[in-house]
This record gives sequence, C-alpha cells and structure tokens, in this order.
Amino acid sequence: MMNLWIFDSGFIFLVLPAMAFALYAQAKVKSTYNRYAKVAARGRISGAQVARDLLEHAGVSNVSVRQTPGELTDHYDPRSREVKLSPQIFQGNSLAALGIAAHEVGHALQHNDGYAPLAIRNSIVPLAGFGSRAAFPLFFIGFLFSAGTGEFGILLMDIGIVVFSFAVLFQIVTLPVEFNASNRAIASLGGGGYLEGRELDGAKAVLNAAALTYVAAMAVSLAHLFRMILLRGRN
Repeated sequence: MMNLWIFDSGFIFLVLPAMAFALYAQAKVKSTYNRYAKVAARGRISGAQVARDLLEHAGVSNVSVRQTPGELTDHYDPRSREVKLSPQIFQGNSLAALGIAAHEVGHALQHNDGYAPLAIRNSIVPLAGFGSRAAFPLFFIGFLFSAGTGEFGILLMDIGIVVFSFAVLFQIVTLPVEFNASNRAIASLGGGGYLEGRELDGAKAVLNAAALTYVAAMAVSLAHLFRMILLRGRN
C-alpha cells in the first residue's frame, strides 16, 4: 500500500515533472531578477516614487505605498489598501525595481476597478488555504483506510479531493490576475515614459519570469489533483 503511494505512476509521470518545472521557474526568476536588479533605469527614479506616481495618475488616492521587510516580499494588501514593497524595490531604481513596483500597483488598480478574477481569488482565499492544509492528510488517511474499511476510506479520499480543488482553483484564477497586473505595469511604465526600448524589455523579462512561477505552481497543483483522482479510481 505504501509502495503504491510513493512510487505510483501518477507521482512519477505527473508530480515529478511538475516539481522539476517549478524548480526551473524559481531558478529562472532568481537569475532574471539578479540580472536586471543591477541595471539602473535612466531616470534614476525609485520604485516607491514610480508606484506613487502611477497611483496618482490613475486617480487612486486611497492606496498608500509602504516599505515591508524581506527580499522579494512585494505585494498589494487589499485589506489595508497598501502597496508593500521590499527595501530593494522601494528604494531601488533598477529595471527590476520599477517593473515589480508597477506590477504591484497593477493589483491595486485591479482592486479599484473591481477586476473580476481578483475578486474571485480574494473570495476563495480561506477555502484555498484550508484545502492546502487539510487535503493531503485527509486523502492519505482515506487511502490507508480504503484497503480495510472501504467506504469510510473512500469518503475521506473524496473529501480530500474536493477541498484540494479549491486550492487548485485559486492557482488557476491567479494566472489572469498576475498576467493582467504585468500587462498594466508594462503599459504604464512605457506610456508614462519611465522606461523605453531595451529598458522596457528588461522590466518585462523580470515580470515574465515571475509569471512563470505562477504557471509552475498551477502545474504542481494540477499534477497533485490528477494523481489523487487516479489513486481514488484504483480504490
């Protein structure tokens, strides 16, 4: 039974390739960020100032820009309506800093515009979090019990699959949210004259590499879900 759990074909042909893709995506985003974090934008304007300018230009006055501790911890907090930038992005004037700052502003503008995929993602955060934590223990216990007690084990496996589906849905909905924020960022940086030509290409490369990590996260989630469904089918 344990051998089937560890070495089944779903793990070998679905989960392992997805995990390898995720490792590649992480390496890609790190190398791309490191490359363009060393290239200063010609305007020498900081990520914080770009973020504030873009918010002001969009007429959004109820969102603040603040520095948050850590490295690449940048995010938009819809609860406090704050664009939170790590020190390297908040203070930096690199192509990477401007691209990431503009991307987070993109999320603030999505929130301000009532962008539907963002609203859906925010609404399922509690279910997605619960699914990520509870699905595998429930499914694994059900998998072990399915050989002996039958129906009870199958029920736990089914519950595990259902709750994990919310985590997968979160990853799927995240893709349009992130791609749209990046598109808004590039359009704003180019249209506002903050970056041009190869500078804009550099910022776009950073955001594209970051987007690849979200694609990889979705792939890993889907691989786990399909594996769970395959194992459920064998019982």
